[in-house]
Amino acid sequence: MSLVNTKILPFSTMAYKATEKDFVAVTEQDVLGKWAIVFFYPADFTFVCPTELADLADYYDELQKLGVEVYSVSTDTHFVHKAWHDASPEISKINYYMLGDQSGVITNNFQNMREGEGLADRSTFLIDPDGVIQFVETTCEGVGRNAAELMRKVKAAQYVRNHPGEVCPAKWEEEEASATLKPGIDLVGKI
Repeated sequence: MSLVNTKILPFSTMAYKATEKDFVAVTEQDVLGKWAIVFFYPADFTFVCPTELADLADYYDELQKLGVEVYSVSTDTHFVHKAWHDASPEISKINYYMLGDQSGVITNNFQNMREGEGLADRSTFLIDPDGVIQFVETTCEGVGRNAAELMRKVKAAQYVRNHPGEVCPAKWEEEEASATLKPGIDLVGKI
C-alpha cells in the first residue's frame, strides 16, 4: 500500500546534530509545521550511503532556505552516527539531523524495513507542513540517489501546494514555472 497522501505516525528517538554538538530528542511533532525530508539508508560505515548523505549535505543550506528540514534515518544508534560523523570526511559535512532508530519504530512506521534484516531500505520521503507524505522514492541496494533531482521534486511539490489547480509535468524546473499544466477537459488528449 502506498504511503503517499497519508499522515506520518508518532515516533520518538534521539539524533545526532553536529551544529548543536549534541544529541537531541526528535519526535513527529518536530517534523510538523514545515517541509521535511526523511532520508532512510541501510547502515552507517558502508559504501553507497556516505556518498548519498554527503550529496544531500551539499544541498542542506539551499533546502533550509526553502523551509525544508532533513532527517536521515538508519537503524544504527545516535552514538554510532556521531562516531561515523567524527570518522568520515564525507559524513563530517552533515549538519542535518541523523536519527537513530535501533528499535525500528520509525523505519516500520514508514513501511521501510527490510524483512528479516533489521535494515532500512534506501528510501526518501517528502512530508508537507501538515505531516502528509507527498512523495516516496525507493532504490535498490546498489543505486544511490541524486540530491539535485530531490531538490527539483521538493520545489515542484511546493509549487503545486502554493498553486492549486496546477501540476508540474516531467522535467519541470522552477525557472520554467510557466510550463505547468492546468488539468481540465480542454487538455484531455492534447498532450
